[in-house]
Amino acid sequence: MRNLFAATAIAALAFGLCASAHAQDKPDKAKPDTAASKDDKTDFAPFPADAHVEQVTHVAGKTLNYTATVGSLPVRDDKGKKIADVVFTAYTLDGVHDPRRPVTFAFNGGPGAASVYMNLGAIGPKHVPFGKAGDSPSDAAVLTDNPGTWLDFTDLVFIDPVGTGFSRSLVDEAESKKHFYGTKQDIEYLSRIIYDWLNKNGRLTSPKYVSGESYGGFRSPRIAHYLQTRMGVGVSGVVMVSPYLDSAAEFDPGLSPLPWVITMPAMAAANLERHGELDAAHMAPVIAYARGDFASDLMKGRTDPAANQRLTAKVSELTGLDPNFVKVSGGRIETQAFLREVFRQQGKLGSRYDSNVTEWDPFPYAPEQRTNDPILDSTIAPTTSAMVDFDTRVVGWKVDAPFHTLSYDVGRMWNDGHDEQVESVTDLREAVALDPKMKVLIAHGWDDLSCPFMASVLIVDQMPTFGDPNQVQVKEYPGGHMFYARPDSQRSFRQDVMAMYGAS
Repeated sequence: MRNLFAATAIAALAFGLCASAHAQDKPDKAKPDTAASKDDKTDFAPFPADAHVEQVTHVAGKTLNYTATVGSLPVRDDKGKKIADVVFTAYTLDGVHDPRRPVTFAFNGGPGAASVYMNLGAIGPKHVPFGKAGDSPSDAAVLTDNPGTWLDFTDLVFIDPVGTGFSRSLVDEAESKKHFYGTKQDIEYLSRIIYDWLNKNGRLTSPKYVSGESYGGFRSPRIAHYLQTRMGVGVSGVVMVSPYLDSAAEFDPGLSPLPWVITMPAMAAANLERHGELDAAHMAPVIAYARGDFASDLMKGRTDPAANQRLTAKVSELTGLDPNFVKVSGGRIETQAFLREVFRQQGKLGSRYDSNVTEWDPFPYAPEQRTNDPILDSTIAPTTSAMVDFDTRVVGWKVDAPFHTLSYDVGRMWNDGHDEQVESVTDLREAVALDPKMKVLIAHGWDDLSCPFMASVLIVDQMPTFGDPNQVQVKEYPGGHMFYARPDSQRSFRQDVMAMYGAS
């Protein structure tokens, strides 16, 4: 099992615990963050007081007046010493407070990514274009109304974990690893931040939801369960966006068919999209083949010489790949190889986050991909510029510090770089079993090869129904990891979330 947390996993860092176990990711070339040296963590000037600005947005024919707040909350150790500042961005609807109005806490992934992707891309009241074909890092980072925002039916609080955004540790690297950079401590201090925000703002009795993208999606059920059982805070629902729930699902690709069953349908979805045929009706037989004859033929190996012939013909048909390439691969198409091979004649590379979003391959004759993911690097400039401008100029939260949309240092320090197999399925099962009223929505883009939808489909299908088969739902949409970058998919996603919140 490859290290899902190391900074060498370039494609996993931006959005989450997602890259396929059988992917051959290239070591990251990015330089470590240089915001502060390891010895002067305690020399930071104090953050300013929370800042507020009144704003307006429009969604679904409605005009929403709301207040945007940027501020920070302290993290303290068990002796009460302040060891970190966690920065949040909150959007709360103006007017008389309704105790029935929900509040949703949102995260991104990495670990090492700020919440800017969920904020300015998916569900915040304003957005900046990124993540889809045609978007460029040099496009103007101008915020406009987000038609997919959830603000009309829930207040929103976006949290940047320590080491991301403006959030910062106030202790040295060794203490930072101990307190923040591991799966267990990550859940514990972020759950406390949610509790502190609720308590500070008088919202402990409001309906509460947790949402996260990628590793943020991995966090979500664990945070919900921790809040339920350790912090005394009930959670009404969890929305996971492009999550990867169990790292062991792709264990041993040389023996188990599961890694290939998980990724092949996303490759088929990309091919269907290139032919204008991607929809649920066309994907149903793909999913049936993946969990049926495809898995069976993979397991047969040399006991059935005709199995490889069947695999070659069918996988080539579904993915659009050359039959000879499929044949020599044994029907087992490694993710990065697919993303090069399918666009090789065009001299381009596909993105593992949305396999039909491409860029020119700067090294087309190299034996392996030598550049970072087409989407990974292109999102940094627009999101960083837009978020920093919003915080410092629009809201007026003045701070003299760099903003880490994506911190490679956090990825490097996470669990001290050691391999770790982790999963959220246990917490998901326990949280749902504990509260039959809690709803869960798991959302994926069909084209996502970083966190393939098929993994969640298989995982949820093995869960008990707990008396309600609709309590935990998996929904798929055209697009990739950031399917919400596509207007039609964002619209469908918003409708599904509204139905879960009881707002439709």
